[in-house]
Amino acid sequence: MSGNPASPLLGEGEASNIERPASKKSSQSLRSKTSKRSVNSTEFTPLLSRDDDHRCDDDEQPNGAVSSQAASSLQSLHDRSDRKDPRARRWPTVIALTTLSVVVIIVMVTGFFVPAVVEQYAMQAMVFEPTNLSIDSFTTTGVRARVQGTFELDASRVKKSAVRNVGRAGTWVARQIESGKSNVDVYLPEYGNVLLGTAAIPQILVNIRNGHTTYIDFLTDLEPGDINGIRRVANDWLDGRLGQLRVQGKADVAFKSGIFHLGTQTISESLVFEGQDLPAIPAYNITKLNFHEVPLPSKQRGMAADVSLSLLNSYPVRFTVPPLRFDILVPNCTPNDPYIFLADATTGETEIAPREEVIVEVGGLIRELSDTFTTACPDSQTSPLDLLLGDYIHGEETTVYVRGSQSQSPDTPHWITDLISSVTVPLPFPGHTFDKLIKNFSLANVHFALPDPLADPGTPEADPSISALVKALVSLPKEMRFPIDVSRVRADAEVFYHNKKLGYLDLHKWQSANSTRIPRLGASADLEVESSVENAPLQITDDNVFADVIQALVFSGKGVMLGIKADVDVEIDTALGEFVIRKIPAEGKVAVKPLSIGGIDAVALKVGSLRILDTSAKTLLIQADVNFTNPTEYSATVPFVNINLLNNSTILGHATARNITVVPGDNKNMVVEALWDPQSQGGKEGEEVGKELLSQYISGTTPFTLEISSGRYNTTITLKTHNDTIPLQPALGKALSDFQVEIPTPKLTLPSRPGHGNGEDDDDKDDKGPHFIEDATVVPALIDILFP
Repeated sequence: MSGNPASPLLGEGEASNIERPASKKSSQSLRSKTSKRSVNSTEFTPLLSRDDDHRCDDDEQPNGAVSSQAASSLQSLHDRSDRKDPRARRWPTVIALTTLSVVVIIVMVTGFFVPAVVEQYAMQAMVFEPTNLSIDSFTTTGVRARVQGTFELDASRVKKSAVRNVGRAGTWVARQIESGKSNVDVYLPEYGNVLLGTAAIPQILVNIRNGHTTYIDFLTDLEPGDINGIRRVANDWLDGRLGQLRVQGKADVAFKSGIFHLGTQTISESLVFEGQDLPAIPAYNITKLNFHEVPLPSKQRGMAADVSLSLLNSYPVRFTVPPLRFDILVPNCTPNDPYIFLADATTGETEIAPREEVIVEVGGLIRELSDTFTTACPDSQTSPLDLLLGDYIHGEETTVYVRGSQSQSPDTPHWITDLISSVTVPLPFPGHTFDKLIKNFSLANVHFALPDPLADPGTPEADPSISALVKALVSLPKEMRFPIDVSRVRADAEVFYHNKKLGYLDLHKWQSANSTRIPRLGASADLEVESSVENAPLQITDDNVFADVIQALVFSGKGVMLGIKADVDVEIDTALGEFVIRKIPAEGKVAVKPLSIGGIDAVALKVGSLRILDTSAKTLLIQADVNFTNPTEYSATVPFVNINLLNNSTILGHATARNITVVPGDNKNMVVEALWDPQSQGGKEGEEVGKELLSQYISGTTPFTLEISSGRYNTTITLKTHNDTIPLQPALGKALSDFQVEIPTPKLTLPSRPGHGNGEDDDDKDDKGPHFIEDATVVPALIDILFP
């Protein structure tokens, strides 16, 4: 070996002994010392130290007494180390053995115990926050999605300190871990382990040290699994039967950390979604809804609908939905019956951004209304169309059903068609109240008819009736941008006075109608509807309210305002054909003009002539022709009316009129019969009052006046109604009991003699009263006999 002083194996001491003469000791002595050093050698023993027999050849140095300079230096170094404490030379051995034992223990713990602990640590500490999930493209078998998010291990989430400490130590040593390509299969255990879908996951490298964040961005291919299984889950969810959903994912994943391969592990995890964790159908708003006619290839016309929906995407998902086609279905008569196809619907390309409002444009087309939709249900008078429109126009929420069409665009992947056509989604559709549909409601050419006195109670003929021209101005909703004609109407109406129910106006019979469209500013329009109503029964339900109405019309000189609330059935003619919209709520006011315009004097009641038809010892039957003026615009048919004749509150008889028709303006020669019967009507008092009244009239000394309810004791006749004035309508007689009218005394025409007055041709007529006695001769003897 070279004695170069720069050699690392040589110290400064050895370099100082180079010029010292070699020892004269024998080879035997040298070998003995070398053997002794060999026995006591430690880790400090020079690696080049060896026996003299090996340092030279016997042939070259036969005496063996001379050593090389390198050997002398090593020997000197060794001799100094031998003089140190033997205990100091044992510490390195102890440290080496201890280190080896620790390493063995770590290997054992890492191999058998740490993986389970680290796995537990990783499951509790792992935090993955998705920031964006978008669909990159649609493939023939599924979709290619882009997943972006952040990954980190948060040791503070681990509850057990032992697991937390071991996990932090293990992940600090490994620092990073990489997963290989894998396929994740997602199953639904409660549905017979049906395959929900498969996701292809690429290699992912993450930092697993505590608190270090890794930004993840990768593409994955998602493929749907069993379509029938997916449909079962979707139907349970839509029907509200899905209380919870357990999802199990399985994958074989290969891991490595740096250059060390950690092997392939089978990972199986389950997640349970329940309550608010389950997704819900997002709430939406209909921002636009327009209906209009469109031509069809068959030279017919259909009904198109333009709809805009807005809804909020509350998930970090971004993708573009391609144009799709759907079938719009409506409920049948019963829930067990199959849904009825109503319309085709198409959607345009829709952009969906994370946590932003989504606008969906939908176009619908109704080609025709099927017979199943318009035919009345069994044991019912209403059809599925009636049920649907009835809920809608009353503001109630209706439900239509949306199902993917099997006739999609050729560019649409088949798996999308199979998936959306296998699921039917109920879509709540908010109703539209039509409280302000009728802007104006009025009656013209009104004709009142009193009930038939011979009619059976409870029949329409036993109620008063109304004939009139009904006029209504309908405000068409702005959504209805298509021609519409009203051909017939009918209704059941309630009549109110001062918010008190008066009765029912029965218009259940179909009445012909015609309509005229009146354009307005903008896209909306009004529809003027006229219908002639004939003999519609008015059923009075509150006699007191009816009496208030009659008194207001007769005595106040002012009209009354009646309120009407009705459910109207309308038969309309559209591009889809004729059909009936039932029970449209209608509410309006009807102004009824007063029955007495200008006061009582405007009636101008006059008796044209009197004729005595029959007499008896106590009764007198008289027929009179009555003339009067109807100052109102209303007409009435009176089949029977009976009025009491009174004097000073004593009934003396009654007057009856039959089958008279009252028209606006002058009414002449109305035949009225009066029965004079004071004794049977008023008793003894009536007989006395009748004699006095008749004597005054026949004597011609007092004008005879007809009036109502005179409070004075004089020679007048009171015409007063009573409960039986109009049979079956006692309230009407009661309401008219305060009616008062005065007429000039009717004059009895006497036959005339030549040269005497009071004849029909006599110009000098006495208008003050009748003169039954024209001439008399007073015989004194007769006077003495009669008046002794």
